[in-house]
Amino acid sequence: MHSVAIKVSWLDDADRDVALPFYESDRAAGADVRANFAPELRDGIMIEAGGRALVPTGIRVEIPMGYEVQVRPRSGLALKHGLTLPNTPGTIDSDYRGPLGVIVLNTGAEPFHVTHGMRIAQLIVAPVVQGNFLVSEELSNTKRGEGGFGSTGVS
Repeated sequence: MHSVAIKVSWLDDADRDVALPFYESDRAAGADVRANFAPELRDGIMIEAGGRALVPTGIRVEIPMGYEVQVRPRSGLALKHGLTLPNTPGTIDSDYRGPLGVIVLNTGAEPFHVTHGMRIAQLIVAPVVQGNFLVSEELSNTKRGEGGFGSTGVS
């Protein structure tokens, strides 16, 4: 499996006993990232049903040029509690150096308590290819053509 070095730096008020992003199995695509609250919020936060919150991770990252880190929901939290990330996948660009926060949306019917140290999302490291957008008077024809959402049929 290919590996890319991602530098990680703690925020000043981060709890350094909370684990850094970590792959829970040797074939995992996503590294779990944990909630890391400032001292005054170490009891965690409550996200009401239908509500959303920015959950801090206590870290900043340096991603090599030519890569991004995608932030994605954890399937267990989505299935069991209705937690998701509204901007999925969120992208962390290689030139961003600010705090890493995760926007969490509670689509469940009950409030959800995000605890300090909880695995809240997963991070995927991916290569980036930038497009060169060119104005053209014509585009090539395809079988689908201008068909929009659902135009390829139902399986």
